[in-house]
Amino acid sequence: QVQLVESGGGLVQAGGSLRLSCAVSGRTSRSYTMGWFRQTPGKEREFVAAITSSGRSTYYTDSVQGRFTISGDSAKNTAYLQMNSLRPEDTAVYYCAADLGRGSYYEFNSYNYWGQGTQVTVSS
Repeated sequence: QVQLVESGGGLVQAGGSLRLSCAVSGRTSRSYTMGWFRQTPGKEREFVAAITSSGRSTYYTDSVQGRFTISGDSAKNTAYLQMNSLRPEDTAVYYCAADLGRGSYYEFNSYNYWGQGTQVTVSS
């Protein structure tokens, strides 16, 4: 089993920054493709960013391209999402996901493991 724990969410003013962390524990003998998703009430979970298990490739949804950066630290078994120039529309619960199964990195039902989520609120 793999457990994911997110941290780093909070309240920030528009234009500010936050860094989310996702600590991976359990079966850490291998690297996983990691993804970040976000969800607001009444909406489906939305892809934000992903990084391949090798760390060589990253992917972003258009609305965060150039503002958010996904990275990983294999020594710490932790993935990060650096969020800059935050906007009120970035307000959501952010979830990290690991272990891409069948499907695409941008589809939430492609991942086998999920964290509990962390709230990000951006005030205008």
